[in-house]
Amino acid sequence: MHIVGYKLLFGDAGFCNACFLRIDTTDGLVGWSEFAEHTGTAGLSKVVTELCELVIGMDPMGIERIAALLRGRTFQASGGVNQHAIAAIVNALFDIKGKVLGLPVHALFGGSLRTRVPIYWSRCGTNRVLYSDLMDKPAVKTFDDLVRLGEEARARGFKAIKTDPVRIVDGQFAMVRQGVARAPGFPELNLDPGTLRSIVDQMSALRAGAGPDVQLMLDVNCHFKAEGVFKIIRALDAFDLLWFEYDILDPKVLCAARRIARFPIASLETVYGRQNLRSYLEAGAVDVAIIDIMWNGYLEAMKMADLAAAYDVNVAPHAYSGGGLGDIMSAHFAAAVPNFRIMEIDIDEAPWKWEFLSERLTVTDGELIIPQKPGWGVEVNEAAIKARPPR
Repeated sequence: MHIVGYKLLFGDAGFCNACFLRIDTTDGLVGWSEFAEHTGTAGLSKVVTELCELVIGMDPMGIERIAALLRGRTFQASGGVNQHAIAAIVNALFDIKGKVLGLPVHALFGGSLRTRVPIYWSRCGTNRVLYSDLMDKPAVKTFDDLVRLGEEARARGFKAIKTDPVRIVDGQFAMVRQGVARAPGFPELNLDPGTLRSIVDQMSALRAGAGPDVQLMLDVNCHFKAEGVFKIIRALDAFDLLWFEYDILDPKVLCAARRIARFPIASLETVYGRQNLRSYLEAGAVDVAIIDIMWNGYLEAMKMADLAAAYDVNVAPHAYSGGGLGDIMSAHFAAAVPNFRIMEIDIDEAPWKWEFLSERLTVTDGELIIPQKPGWGVEVNEAAIKARPPR
């Protein structure tokens, strides 16, 4: 069996375009993956195309060999867009391998450890501030709206929810997004007193609605300099967060955050590969290492999880999927790694998102049921993607 072709497909997923890679083999088996050309990765599809050309004629079962070839060909510009492209190819090959062996991907290494995993509602409130009309959901405009959202999360059985910080602009909510150059405050990334008050009121409103048994999380991403992050941590001391999430490419700053925080620190979703992960683990920079399967690829992600386990650090998948398949790939990772903490998933999404796949994930009582069919356990619906052309 050899790789004979590939195809890239793009569909409108509401907040972004859903991007899929299909790899074809000589015996008719097809492997699928999803990649993200909406996270600062403009031009990624061209890189995926160029790297796919390199693996035509190769044995799709030799995943380690193919990954080594692609790393070698991109060594002088490793990480970033090149790593995203390698991950897309590797993840599609795992779908093929699982189908050949008649096993789900999570059973291909040491075997699955769990059939269901705890999840948290990610970007809880965020998408309703930004995209309520698109989702046909109640808009979140006030702190009272956040109280009601917390009540909804509790009623739906969630044990944990994570939100992103908001500020008040002209009397209504606006998302804090200066770290990705999408809001005023870039590039200084300073925290002003009004935003700090809004963040505290935001978490208070969610706590009032969700009650004491739903754990809260806050993700400040890369939006503030360390000075502001430390102020936020101190201001949230009483909330006993499940974790505080903060992205910065400096282990020393994360170590300082851990020293002053009375709750766990999670980070590293933007770190690629074991070599880059190692310095953070050696420094004791995080309590939870966030690993993105779409960005690193399943093969490297499993090795990163093993490395984290050697430092007694748990891992959690970073799930930021426009088309749903990325969520499913993350679920396989969550089922297979011993040092798993909790899985991220978007609940507020484009209403048609799961039309792109033959099956959707099953969520019940704050847990996700792990797919058990061969490969990723789903097929991509090409007709549904064609019916919703990308924006």
